[in-house]
Amino acid sequence: MTKKNIVLLVLAISFSFQIIAQQSATYTSSLVDYQKALSLYNNQQYLAAQSLFGSVQKTAKEDVLQSDCAYYIANCAVRLNQQNADGLVEGFVKDYPTSTKRNTAFVDVADYYFTNGKYAYARKWYDKVDENALGKKEKQKFYFNNGYTAFSTKQFKDAKKYLSKVENSPEYGSQAKYYIGFMAYEGDDYDKANEYFDQVSDQERYKEKLSYYQADLNFKLGNFEKAITLAKARLETSAEDEVSELSKIIGESYFNLKQYAEAVPFLTAYKGIKGKRDRKAKWNNTDYYQLGYAHYKQGDYENAISEFNKIIGGNNAIAQNAYYHLGESYINVDKKQEALNAFRNASQMDFDLKIQEDAWLNYAKISYEIGNPYQSAPQVLAGYLEKYPKTSYKEDIETLLIDSYITSKNYKEALKLLKGKNSFENKVAYQKAAFYRGIELYNENQYLEAESLFDASLSEPRDPKYTARATFWKAETDYNLTNYEDALVGFKQFKQQPESASTPEMENVDYNLAYTYFKLKNYPQATQYFNQFISNKKDDKVRLNDAYLRLGDAYFVSSEYTSAIQAYENAIKLSEIESDYAFFQKAISIGYAGQSSKKIKELEAFILKYPKSKLRDDAMYELGNSYVKANKTDKAMQVYNRLSSEYRMSSFVPKALLRQGLVYYNGSENEGALTKFKKVASDYPGTPEAVQAVSTARLIYIDLGRVDDYATWVRTLDYVEVTDADLDNATYEAAEKQYLDNNTDKAIKQFNGYLNEFPKGIHALQAHFYVAQLYYKKDLLENAAPHYKYVVDASRSEYSEEALSRLSQFYLESKNWNTAIPLLQMLEEEASFPQNVVFAQSNLMKANYQLENYDAAVSYAEKVLRNSKIDNKIKSDAHIIIARSAIKTGNEDRAKVAFAEVEKVATGETAAEALYYNAYFKNKEGKHEASNKSVQKLAKDYSGYKYYSAKGLVLMAKNFYALNDAFQATYILESVIENFKEFDDVVEEAKQELSIIKTEEAKTNSSIQTEGN
Repeated sequence: MTKKNIVLLVLAISFSFQIIAQQSATYTSSLVDYQKALSLYNNQQYLAAQSLFGSVQKTAKEDVLQSDCAYYIANCAVRLNQQNADGLVEGFVKDYPTSTKRNTAFVDVADYYFTNGKYAYARKWYDKVDENALGKKEKQKFYFNNGYTAFSTKQFKDAKKYLSKVENSPEYGSQAKYYIGFMAYEGDDYDKANEYFDQVSDQERYKEKLSYYQADLNFKLGNFEKAITLAKARLETSAEDEVSELSKIIGESYFNLKQYAEAVPFLTAYKGIKGKRDRKAKWNNTDYYQLGYAHYKQGDYENAISEFNKIIGGNNAIAQNAYYHLGESYINVDKKQEALNAFRNASQMDFDLKIQEDAWLNYAKISYEIGNPYQSAPQVLAGYLEKYPKTSYKEDIETLLIDSYITSKNYKEALKLLKGKNSFENKVAYQKAAFYRGIELYNENQYLEAESLFDASLSEPRDPKYTARATFWKAETDYNLTNYEDALVGFKQFKQQPESASTPEMENVDYNLAYTYFKLKNYPQATQYFNQFISNKKDDKVRLNDAYLRLGDAYFVSSEYTSAIQAYENAIKLSEIESDYAFFQKAISIGYAGQSSKKIKELEAFILKYPKSKLRDDAMYELGNSYVKANKTDKAMQVYNRLSSEYRMSSFVPKALLRQGLVYYNGSENEGALTKFKKVASDYPGTPEAVQAVSTARLIYIDLGRVDDYATWVRTLDYVEVTDADLDNATYEAAEKQYLDNNTDKAIKQFNGYLNEFPKGIHALQAHFYVAQLYYKKDLLENAAPHYKYVVDASRSEYSEEALSRLSQFYLESKNWNTAIPLLQMLEEEASFPQNVVFAQSNLMKANYQLENYDAAVSYAEKVLRNSKIDNKIKSDAHIIIARSAIKTGNEDRAKVAFAEVEKVATGETAAEALYYNAYFKNKEGKHEASNKSVQKLAKDYSGYKYYSAKGLVLMAKNFYALNDAFQATYILESVIENFKEFDDVVEEAKQELSIIKTEEAKTNSSIQTEGN
C-alpha cells in the first residue's frame, strides 16, 4: 500500500467516524426528547406530550421510534378528545402494521373510553383487539370490559358471551354474575336471574340493588309473601322513585293474595312511570283496574268507580273486567244510566265470554228500566235473545221484550220488530203499538196514514179495550177526512162495545156523534147527542161552550128558534170563547122568531158590546136589513154607510150597497139606485151582488125607457155578455147540479167546461170556487190552487175567506213562504171565522221563522198564545217558535222559559226537543246530575227521535266529565261518533269534546292514545 493510499484510508476512516459520531449524537438527542415526551404523557400532560412526540417523529430516522411516536400521538389525541383521534389511531395501525403496539393501541383506546364511560366508543375498539395476543390477566380484564360495554349498550347477547367467560374469576366474577343475572331479569328469565342474584347476595356492594330486584323477581315468580317481605325491608332506606316501585310490588302481591284491604294503601302509594317524552309519572289502565277492584271487593263502590272510570279506551281482558265491575259498582250506588254504559262496553268485548254474556244481560235489563239512547230497548232485548237463545233468563227477557215494545214509546220501531211474530203476547203488543203509532200520526194531521194504523190495530183484536179505542180513533180519523158516514158507524160501534166504558174516549163520544150528525145535516140527531153530552159534562167549560153553540146552530137550521135562543144564552152565561158568536146568533134567532124590534135592540147592543168582533160587519148588515123591514130606511142607510166605511174589505159591503140600491129603487129614487148598482157592478165584478145589481139596473133602464143607455153601460162590463146570458146560466146550472148531487168527477168536468166556454161568465167566480173545492176534496191541491187564486184576486165575496185559507195552505205545503205570507196576512185581517184567524197567525209565525224573520215569527207566536181557544198542538208550536227564535238570536234566557212552556204541552219530536233543551240549560247552570236525569228521560220516552238522543248524549258526556267520570264521558262520545254518523254536526261536536278530554286525561294515564301519540 502506498503512503498516499494509507493517508487516503486514514482520512476515509476519520470521516466515517465523524459521520457515525454525528448520527449517534442525533439519535441520542431524539431519545432524550422521546423520554421527555413519555414523561409528559405519563404525567397526563397530553397536549405537551403530543407536541414533543410530533417533533421527535419528524427528526427520528428509526422506524421503531417513529412508530412509537405515532402510537403516543394518537393516544394523546384520544385522551384530548380531538376530532381526528380515531383517524390517528387508524393511521398508526395502517402505517406501522408490524408494530408491537398495534394490539396494545386497540386495548389502550378501548380501556380509555371504558374508564370514561364512553361504552359505545369502547365497544368499537374492543372489537378490533386480538384476544389471542393478550396475556391471561389481560384477557380477563378484556372479557369483563368488553362484556360490560356490550351490556351498557344493550347488546345482551354479546354481553352474556364475554361476561360468562369471567363469571368464575376471583376479580371479575361477582360483577359478571350480577350483570348476567340482571340480563336474565330483563329478559323475563326469572329463575336464572334468581340463581345468579343469590350467588352475589352476600356481597355488600350488591345488597342495596339486589333487594329491589329480588323482591320483584319473587313477585314475578309468584312468591308473593317473600316479595312482600323483601320489598317492605327495603322501603325505609329507598329513594322516592324506588319507594314507588316497591309499593307497587307489595300492593300487587297483596292483590294477588286477595288481601285487598292490605293492597289498597300500597297500590295508592305507587306513583306510576315516566314515558320517554313525559316529565310526569303516569299510571296505566292496569294500575287503575287493580286499585278499583281492590275497593270493589271491599264494597267501597264509590272509590271503585273513581278508579275504574279512569280506564279510557281499554280494549283487552283487563278493560272488559274493569267495565263489568264498574257497571256493578254503579248499580250498587243506584246510578243506572252510568251502569248501562259500563255494561254496554263490557258486552261489546269477547275476551271473557261469561263476562260478556252477564254484561249483556245487565245492559238489556237496564235498557228496559231506564231507556236506551243508542238503540231501542226492544232491540237490545231481542238482540240478547238472538245471541243467547239458550239463556236461563229467556222467559224473563221475553216478558220484558213484549212490554218494552209499548213502554219505549218508539212505536214505529216496535212495529218493525213485531212484524211476523206470531205469539199471542206479540200480537197483543202489535195491537197496542199500531194503535199508539196511529195516535202519533193523527196528532201530526197525517190522517190517511193514521187510519191505516188503526186498521192494523183492529186486525189483531186481542185486547178488547184497545179494540174499542182503535174503533173510536178510526172514526175520528174518518171525521177529519170528511168521511162522515163511516165516522158515524165507527162512533156507534165504539159506544156499543162494553169495554168502551172504561176508556178515556167514552167521555166525549156523544160530542163526537153530535158533530158527525151535524155534518150530515141530521139536525134532530145532532141536537139529541149535544143535549146528552151537555147533561153529562159540566167541568170542561170550553167543550161545553162549543156544544151549546153547535146545539144552537142545529136548532137554528131546524127553525126551532126558541130552543136555539136558549142554547145561545147558555153559551153566553159560560162567558167562555165565542160569546160574540152566541150573542149574534141569538139576535138573528130572535128575528126569525118574529120579534123584529127585539132583534134590532140586540144587534144594536152587539155592535156596542163587541167592537173587535169578526161578526161586527155581519151585525151591521143585519141591522140595516132589519131597519129596512121596520121601514126605518134612514137608519138603514146610515148603518149601511157605516159598514162600508169601517169595513171596506168586508164581503158585506157589496151586499150593503146592493141593499141601498134596492131601497132607492123601492122608493122610486131611480138615479140613486142606479148609482149604487153601478158601483157594485164596477167595484165588485163577477160577484153574485154585481150580477143582481146589473139585473135590477136593467129593469130601471127599461122602466125609464133608456135601453140604449143600459146597452152602452153593460158593454163596459166584461163579465156580462147579454146575448150569451141564457147559455151561460144553463151551462153553469148543469155543473152546479152535479156538484149538489155529489157527483165529484162529473162536476169538475162540467165546471171546467163552463169556465172554458165562459172564462168571464156571469158565474165564473162561483165556478172557480166550486171546482177548487172539488179538487181539494180529492187531495189535488195543486189543481185547486189556480182556481182559489182567481177567487182571491177577485173582489171580496163570501168565497174569499175559504179561498184564502186553502190557497195559503197550498203555498205552505210547497214551502213557498214568501208567496204564502201576504195571503196569510190578508186572511188574518179579513177572516170572519176564528179558526181561520188562528190558522193565519200560526202559519205566519212558522213562515217567518223559515225565512229567519225571527222578530216577526215571535210577534205572531205571541198573538197565537193570546187566543185562549187554541189546542195544545198549536200552543206547542207557538212556544217552540219563540224558543227556537230565541236560540237563533242568542237570547237564551227567553229560550229557557219558552222551552219550559213547550215541555208542558208538546208531544212527539217537539217534546223531545224541549226535553233536550231542559237538559241543555241545566248543563249551562252547572246542574250536571239534573241535566243527566233529563237526558235519561229523553232516552226513555223519546228514543225514536235519534237526533235529539244523539245531542242529549253529547250533553251527558259533558256532564259526566264535569262530575269527574272520564270513562262515562269518553265512552258516550265514542258511541255517538260510531252510532250517529248521519248527524254530521253532532258527530263533529262529539269528536271535539273527545279530543279535549283525552288530551287532558293522557296527562295522568299512559294507556290513553291521543292523536299526537
